[in-house]
Amino acid sequence: MRKAKILIVEDETVMREALETFLQNEGYEINSAVDGEEGIKVAKSFAPDLVLLDIILPKKDGLEVLREIKTEQADHSGKTPLVVILTNLNDSAKVQEALDLGATTYLVKSEYQLSEIGEKIKELLHLENKE
Repeated sequence: MRKAKILIVEDETVMREALETFLQNEGYEINSAVDGEEGIKVAKSFAPDLVLLDIILPKKDGLEVLREIKTEQADHSGKTPLVVILTNLNDSAKVQEALDLGATTYLVKSEYQLSEIGEKIKELLHLENKE
């Protein structure tokens, strides 16, 4: 069985590296990007099953990235990745906009430990594979 592919788009180095290490140890194939433009490029070449996406990013914000991932990926393969918004942003309008654009769910970084984020990812990928 192939490893699920996860793309992490996160500009905070400590958070990005912690997620990379944790998720690799959980058995996922990981790729990452430090800004929105890079996130879009990597998403196209890596074709992730799930994207962990920050909203506040340099170059292009997470909402722009989400919009492009959802339209670009659907145009090419018909299947778009699950997108989990990972944010510390306490802005319900931005979160709602992300959900309206097709994000699967969102997690507030400061409220979750890595193990809880890992459990949420397992749950989402498991549900996706059952469909």
